[in-house]
Amino acid sequence: MTISFDSYPSADGLWIDLRLPFQPGTNVAIVVEHGIVRWIGSPDSVPKDFLGLPTHEGGDALVTPGLVDCHTHLVYGGQRANEFAMRLAGASYEEVAKAGGGIVASVRATRAASEDELFSSASHRLQSLLSEGVCAIEIKSGYGLALEHERKQLRVARRLARAHGVTVRTTFLGAHALPPEYAGRPHGSRDYIDLVCNEMLPALAAEGLVDAVDVFCERIAFSLAETEQVFKAARALGLPIKLHAEQLSDMGGAALAARYDALSCDHIEHLSQAGIDAMREAGTVAVLLPGAFYTLRDTQLPPIAALRAAGVPMAVSTDHNPGTSPVLSLLLMVNMACTLFRLTVPEAIDGVTVHAARALGLQETHGTLAVGRPANFVLWDLQDAAELAYWFGQRPVRTVVRQGKIAVGSNRT
Repeated sequence: MTISFDSYPSADGLWIDLRLPFQPGTNVAIVVEHGIVRWIGSPDSVPKDFLGLPTHEGGDALVTPGLVDCHTHLVYGGQRANEFAMRLAGASYEEVAKAGGGIVASVRATRAASEDELFSSASHRLQSLLSEGVCAIEIKSGYGLALEHERKQLRVARRLARAHGVTVRTTFLGAHALPPEYAGRPHGSRDYIDLVCNEMLPALAAEGLVDAVDVFCERIAFSLAETEQVFKAARALGLPIKLHAEQLSDMGGAALAARYDALSCDHIEHLSQAGIDAMREAGTVAVLLPGAFYTLRDTQLPPIAALRAAGVPMAVSTDHNPGTSPVLSLLLMVNMACTLFRLTVPEAIDGVTVHAARALGLQETHGTLAVGRPANFVLWDLQDAAELAYWFGQRPVRTVVRQGKIAVGSNRT
């Protein structure tokens, strides 16, 4: 039986006996009223006006902001395990794509699936992420590559938000790959980008289905000029932009995106110093995707030290997708960000909270524990914050408070 999120218990009340990460010996209490955090402080200093509220016993749990998965392709049809086997046998990313695999394989499966079928499969995937403390998530389109099918993906993303009581930011990624019906045309890529900019994006934005716009800027996808054309269309509609940038080569996409005040540039294994400098000036977040790096067995590490030195905020995400990052654990990505990319534990935790929220434009509502913010936080059965990065294959969640409701666990006394 499926239980509606609306039926989950309210988190309103006084949450006591909680520990903050990286502050040994510091216990706190949190007051939640009408789904909003009203007070945070020492348990001995709770204002008397709040003392009569229902009490939720934290049991000395570690408390963090709710996690944010800021780059996913969660809604799609089918799967691509065969491509995983092809890569193990020596095929490159480009060779898989040229053989009819890659993104276009997911396009075929997504177009063939009904909206209800896509909703059902994505719901199962989403539930795995929510059970690990995710309170906000980005879901991209880009496996439809035609108006009716991009609409279908984005409608499913909106349904997921309502059904699961989670904040979902939708990103239109119509410029993800060239649709098969445009392949082989003399001006196929140009014609398709015209369609994206002049018909698809305006229609979907008018329907309220688009929160941001993304492009796959790469030699096997779309050029800098085509990317900028999409950015201009997004700007005309007042929509923020993001970019799949510098994953397979240095295209200069990050610097271009920064000129358009991009929320984030994602992947960035081949990011140059010029791109880093541009991102720093624009306040653009670097989104690290260790799942794709690992699955593709990449050897080019993102320039972590240079990003750190420049003060560019670094987010971490699953990049969940059927081809290159079939990952359904954000905590595993925290571990990989530390072990593969050499982030420190505080950097990795910030990467799935405060910086991930910023990468989605949600910094006012997610990513930090603060008075006046919606109640989105997680209680962990952990002694040390480093355990969030240390364990993998384990789910140490005790309680998740999401959108002011107790979505996982209940510890009222």
